[in-house]
Amino acid sequence: MTQSRSDALVVFGVTGDLAHKQIFPALYEMEKRGALNAPVIGVAFPKWSVERLRRRVADSIRHAAGGTAPKNNGDRRALDALLSRIKYVSGDYKAPATFAAIKQALNGARRPAHYLAIPPSLFETVIRGLGAAGLARDARVIVEKPFGRDLASARELNRVAHAAFAEDSIFRIDHFLGKEAIMNILYYRFANSFLEPIWNRNYVASVQITMAENFGVKKRGAFYETAGCLRDVVENHLFQIVALLAMEAPSTRDYGAVQAEKAKVFEAMLPLRPSDLVRGQYAGYRSEQDVARDSDVETFCALRLYIDSWRWAGVPWFLRSGKCMATSATEILVELKPAPQRLFADSMPKHGRANYLRFRLSPDAAIALATRVKTPGKEFVGEQQELFLCEQLDGQEMPYERLLGDAMRGNGALFTRQDAVEAAWAVVDPVLKKHDPVHVYKRGSWGPKAADALLAPGGSWHNPGADECGC
Repeated sequence: MTQSRSDALVVFGVTGDLAHKQIFPALYEMEKRGALNAPVIGVAFPKWSVERLRRRVADSIRHAAGGTAPKNNGDRRALDALLSRIKYVSGDYKAPATFAAIKQALNGARRPAHYLAIPPSLFETVIRGLGAAGLARDARVIVEKPFGRDLASARELNRVAHAAFAEDSIFRIDHFLGKEAIMNILYYRFANSFLEPIWNRNYVASVQITMAENFGVKKRGAFYETAGCLRDVVENHLFQIVALLAMEAPSTRDYGAVQAEKAKVFEAMLPLRPSDLVRGQYAGYRSEQDVARDSDVETFCALRLYIDSWRWAGVPWFLRSGKCMATSATEILVELKPAPQRLFADSMPKHGRANYLRFRLSPDAAIALATRVKTPGKEFVGEQQELFLCEQLDGQEMPYERLLGDAMRGNGALFTRQDAVEAAWAVVDPVLKKHDPVHVYKRGSWGPKAADALLAPGGSWHNPGADECGC
């Protein structure tokens, strides 16, 4: 597969919420930047006219702009240009006639990118349909997460995908990887030489990653009943952060080199045991729409993870995510080991944390380094303070804008490879069915207290926003 740019974008599920909330605004921004330059064929089951789809696209753009239409001439021209690219095919994904209509709508385009913004249960159906219709030749396929729901289903999905597409033509999209703050982890790790000597088991005591949301499942109860927090967030989003933090330096910034090092991290993760996992469910979840009254699905998940590599052997990684928590924020805390000698009485704190490096990924982006400094006076007494860098990310690309653009260019650096997907599922597979019941936790809290037992005696979770300054 060459790195030729895709000459058309086919969006399956074009009438759905994902398209309305994320894809149309991303395509609009690509149009504004002059980065689209291809027809957009929407495909879905409803018998809409192309005019109705274009109205929905325009409504999406207004909604993304806070309810106002594009104001300046350049933005209006970009919207008009985007709408002129839109075509629509209505049909059943199981019917060969639908794919024949797509081929006709492509009107001779030879390198289309097929984006599957559809429920995972339909991935295999559409991929088979594309292959049977000859629409996979010289094409790319972009698949939304989750990539399977366990190791066996991930392997089967990969088998079906490879029957129609080469691996370098399959783009497994996780919008989380398109965020500027996530990309900065890779840059920060390998652009700063001071970090390397201490970035290992000899100096790092533990790593904590928290992704908290202060809202519930909203109207996604039916989806959450099939997924849960471990599948929806931890196995993909948080594992990707772990890979960026734990990976060795790639030989180049080439797609293959970066992906190979990330895959090695997943392969080195020890499989989880039930004692490594605490599952929680916020009070009232069972009363949500489309949720079973006796549901044991977790809306909170905390786990203890080990990476059996030369660099990280013995270092615990604590991952935590949940809904209806105290705030919405994502942070990483890399805690360093205390100084080896108690030259000063307070240099090895009995309470609180030793030195640490903190990455805030959302709602804003920041990097902080906590160091001890002497307080004024004759005594050698100090306090810990943060050196704090707040990053201004104005003008950054939207995650879907960046990822769709990369996929159409054939740049797979921000996507997930087959071996990495299967290795990540192998880590969580042992606890997907074998685990303790959920612990109910109070809305607006930091989850069930049972999660504290994962930490070492005397340890505590880092709660984003609770003990540091912000931007």
